[in-house]
Amino acid sequence: MPSTFSEFLNNWGEDIWAATIETFQMVSIALLVSIIIGLPLGILLVMTRPGKGMENKFVYQLLNIFINIIRSIPFIILLFFILPFTKWVVGTSIGVKGVIVPLVVYTAPYIARLMESAILEVDRGVVEAYEAMGIKTRNIIWHVLLRESRSSIILGLTIATIGLIGATAMAGLVGGGGLGDLAYRFGHLRYEADVMYVTVALLIILVQGLQSLGNAAAARLKKD
Repeated sequence: MPSTFSEFLNNWGEDIWAATIETFQMVSIALLVSIIIGLPLGILLVMTRPGKGMENKFVYQLLNIFINIIRSIPFIILLFFILPFTKWVVGTSIGVKGVIVPLVVYTAPYIARLMESAILEVDRGVVEAYEAMGIKTRNIIWHVLLRESRSSIILGLTIATIGLIGATAMAGLVGGGGLGDLAYRFGHLRYEADVMYVTVALLIILVQGLQSLGNAAAARLKKD
């Protein structure tokens, strides 16, 4: 067994390491951009809905419909559907660079919806108390809504990150790189079962680790 494992590392160690780094690159970059887009969208969804401080039926309905449309499209279909747009934005539709755009388009609306749900959990009475004191809307958003919902936001971002990891695996079908690409090209197309098993194991470890970290961070924030 040791010799077999050593032989496996010699044959595939560099490829698996490179694929793992690519997966981390895709997830981290896409997640950061998705948060930058999704968090404000989530706040806007909450603040423009009926009965809220920035009530605007047109904006709310427009955002609601747009987010629902994007979320209705499975990632693998979205990946192919926006290939021309991806190539126009980043100049390529393959590799890590070519996958970031569809990952962001797929994840940002999902994060927006998760942020909306988290913020709506904040006690309405607390918000009304601050409004009665004449606190400005931007301060209520930052010091009340986001602060009171931070535990739920962390859990939501954890869920989004895990979903993003699954999407990066599917991106391997278009040569997106990462563990999904390695599993598809070698584990599936070339019947290298060992590569498939190791790839699946790494993805399971990654997801379990992220979920544990997310749960711990949310629990700690809830106590503060």
